[in-house]
Amino acid sequence: MIPNTSLEERLAVVEATIAELQKKIADPQPGNWLQQITGSFKDEPAFEEVLAYGRAIRQGDESLLEVPDEL
Repeated sequence: MIPNTSLEERLAVVEATIAELQKKIADPQPGNWLQQITGSFKDEPAFEEVLAYGRAIRQGDESLLEVPDEL
């Protein structure tokens, strides 16, 4: 925040921010949150690795989780 800003100017900024937040709350984004994020990680190589870890754990193969001694 700028130190030389008057109280009135600071209050105007706060009021504008509150009005913006109230507008967002009054008009929420339509749709399901899951639909909004579906496909957002499709080009992320680490996501495929996470899926492989999850499959291995569910199938009882925890060898993927073992840290090599070389570190």
